[in-house]
Amino acid sequence: MQVRENTKATTPNDELSDGTLVKQTLAGDQRSFELLVRRYNTPIFNFICHLLGDYDLACDVSQQVFTQLYISMPTLRTGEPLKAWLFQVARNRCLDELRRKRAIHFSELESSHDEEDLSPLAIIPDGSPLPDEMAERSDLKEKLREAIDALPPKFRMVVLLRYTSQLSFAEIGKTLSMPEATAKTYFQRARPLLRASMSQHWQPRVARSAS
Repeated sequence: MQVRENTKATTPNDELSDGTLVKQTLAGDQRSFELLVRRYNTPIFNFICHLLGDYDLACDVSQQVFTQLYISMPTLRTGEPLKAWLFQVARNRCLDELRRKRAIHFSELESSHDEEDLSPLAIIPDGSPLPDEMAERSDLKEKLREAIDALPPKFRMVVLLRYTSQLSFAEIGKTLSMPEATAKTYFQRARPLLRASMSQHWQPRVARSAS
């Protein structure tokens, strides 16, 4: 269905805040809800698909997330963006699916705030290219995804939300129910692990480019 353009001097739809769109949806404007879905559908779906590794299931879970958004609108805080809330719902739905499938141990994905089990590799400084720099090379993107999947679960969630979904650390903290500082710490501790995992794919290319 095509949305007719409004010729009046109003705020462009893509500049309307999430809270405004929620209020307009509650007032009966269905197009406002469609705008919210379009605004967040791609990052939410990509996050779910990466976490579950199942396209069809990701489609179902994504639909569940936006259904929950619609149902929850009367109780949502309209003064802040919905991004962190939506990713939190998506994460919880994914954990439910993973627990049902018994693909991973549920407790491993619960937010953990301890610092005792961090690998010593995580505190070793490294001057090699950062994972996000390597990701610019399309031939390394798949290897980077595999490296992220191999991270300890509590780090993996933070890295996924940061790299694939572009969330701020404050938003990641809200999504995972942890302090912003903890989200930053987990991200920084994950980077050397990613470097170590990716080094075998990176160093040969550096050697060839230098020859």
